[in-house]
Amino acid sequence: STRHCPWKMNQLPPRSPVASPVSESTNSRVEALDNLSMDSFWLEVENIKQSAEAEQEECSLADVKTQEEGEAEAEWLQDAGLSELLGDPASDKDNLVLLSTLTRTQAAAVQRRLDTYSRSRRRKNKHPVRDVRDIFGVVSSEDTATEKEESSPDPLWHNLRTSNTQRKTQDYSCTVRNPGKEEVFNMDVAYSEQAAVLLKGSFLSESRKLKDGNALTRFKIPKGRLGVTRIGDLSAQDMKKIPTLALIELTALCDILGFELKRNKAAKLKTTEKRLFGVPLNTLLENDQKLLPNTKVPLLLQALLSCLEKRGLETEGILRVSGSQTRIKSLEQKLERDFYSGLFRWDDVHQNDVSGLLKRFIRELPAPLLTAEYLPAFAAVQNIPDLKQRLQALNLLILILPEPNRNTLKALLEFLSKVVARENNNKMNLWNVSTVMAPNLFMHKGLPNKIPEGKEKQLAEGAADVVRMMIHYQDLLWTVSSFLVAQVRKLNESNSKRYQFCDKRIKNLLRKIHADKDKVEKNQGEPSKTVKVHASLLLKDSLEVHLNNATRVADVLRQFQKNLCQNGWNIVNTVNLLKCNSSMDCTNLLLYEVGGNIGEHCLDPDTYLLDLYHINPHAEWIIKQNPSYPRMF
Repeated sequence: STRHCPWKMNQLPPRSPVASPVSESTNSRVEALDNLSMDSFWLEVENIKQSAEAEQEECSLADVKTQEEGEAEAEWLQDAGLSELLGDPASDKDNLVLLSTLTRTQAAAVQRRLDTYSRSRRRKNKHPVRDVRDIFGVVSSEDTATEKEESSPDPLWHNLRTSNTQRKTQDYSCTVRNPGKEEVFNMDVAYSEQAAVLLKGSFLSESRKLKDGNALTRFKIPKGRLGVTRIGDLSAQDMKKIPTLALIELTALCDILGFELKRNKAAKLKTTEKRLFGVPLNTLLENDQKLLPNTKVPLLLQALLSCLEKRGLETEGILRVSGSQTRIKSLEQKLERDFYSGLFRWDDVHQNDVSGLLKRFIRELPAPLLTAEYLPAFAAVQNIPDLKQRLQALNLLILILPEPNRNTLKALLEFLSKVVARENNNKMNLWNVSTVMAPNLFMHKGLPNKIPEGKEKQLAEGAADVVRMMIHYQDLLWTVSSFLVAQVRKLNESNSKRYQFCDKRIKNLLRKIHADKDKVEKNQGEPSKTVKVHASLLLKDSLEVHLNNATRVADVLRQFQKNLCQNGWNIVNTVNLLKCNSSMDCTNLLLYEVGGNIGEHCLDPDTYLLDLYHINPHAEWIIKQNPSYPRMF
């Protein structure tokens, strides 16, 4: 039973330095610092193991059954929203709507999984499945690969076919990035399409030996005329479409890069009599929302983070220095008894014990915070040589996460950033924090941790590097790419006009090139437009706005506030409505795009409204109060 415990399987590696696969030219001082910093990782592993032994936890793992050929593809198609292609002829329209929004590389990823699944079904002599080629009349990408290569001028099929045969020998890391340099992070074009363009070129690699956060490459998301969309800016209805599209795009990206996207089966969660520790996130949130509606992060986690922010950020070695396991266990029992009654006294708890409770809370979740299904994919990100593409994969993985997991992870990462910001006092830099937190995020007693012999150090550094990226680049990672927003718009348009996609003249859809960026078709005959902006919760009247090519959201909000303060509009509620000042600060107001080809979209202040009008002319524009500010009425 001991050898089946995942914490037992991770043995301390030899102290001799192991050369990095990315950079061989590192001086002995940096090498020694790396080995010293990784000691925090293995010390944390040892602490976790001792905690489990003290409580005599059962660490045996459930048997992991090997999936038969085609099973993984069937699960993928279901998760990708294409379950009808598995044999249900009831409705082709949903498939048509989704497939019509895909890029070439995304469609190729779907095609490959359909081919694999179809072959497995034929070998089992089962009834043939509904294939996407039956709908669009597209011939098999495998059976006619040679024909495609000879007849099609499109180089993508040739590149994909060539890359499939050369993945084992392909060298991606030709150049090392310059640390500290700012680079553009393009979110207008699908990541897989960008990778396909670079397929024959050189990939830039960040030196894995650089553990100083200040030396990391800085990325800037260029703001197009439609602005930038953050997670939380889209309505729940539209966000439900994002994970499906992100899964397809992530699979396409991995196909281009030659990496297999491995996913575990969803874990069966065990029931517990506890109310806080070891309770599924969904259950925690359901209980918390009965006390505080609209809670998005478990109240216990909020309390732990708040306590540490008040008294622990300046503590030397916070997170690294463990509290007493006996006290932590006792505190857990007190929290289970007194937390919801408000009787628990946080002021009496030592900050190191609070950090121990925080890590224990994350570790004791019935399923990993990064989910059982996608934990292997998060861990595999380290195998992508190019830093930008690692971040692209992480961005998609975070979009795939269930909302409770994503919100909880964001709250944790924001706190970890605050710890790093105080490193002059607490002596915890970005790499220190990453090495301490990695075991708590990537080790889980309900999942197998089979580490090949001799790979311990490499995998440990890789896991810490993934945590480091999530902490340092979290603002970038919590952005919804413009190409995904464009695909959501296409889905919404297609759902309202499905008859357009039933035309039998549509052929070879999977080879059609779709533009990945928002193409703003500017009407030269209409260089300006007058529209109405509503503020129904604030005013009975609408604001007429004259749009030209220079009108931005921020301009409209300033105009609205100025008129509100000076012109005495017919106000719905005059009690503490707005506080006007000389600078006309309107950060407490937001402009939303509602309806048309979007559910609801909180607009970036730098969005150019005439361009947005041409993209979605049937939407309404509504001014609302920023929910992060105190309510005005």
